[in-house]
Amino acid sequence: MAIERKPIRRGGIKSAGYDRGARVLEIEFDDGSVIQHTAVGEEIARRFLSSASPTSYYKDNIQEEFTVRRVR
Repeated sequence: MAIERKPIRRGGIKSAGYDRGARVLEIEFDDGSVIQHTAVGEEIARRFLSSASPTSYYKDNIQEEFTVRRVR
């Protein structure tokens, strides 16, 4: 599954994207690692992607709440 990511470049996050149909949020970090969180609702993803502080939003609302799979 290829998810189109948009550049974020803040707080250690290089880029991120969301697949609405699959409900998958994909995040690429500055170190080159890529992870996917599954069963993420559209509103959560939208708030993360538009956040002025995406790293804080990620840690507070996504990191421990959704199943994660390492892609790279």
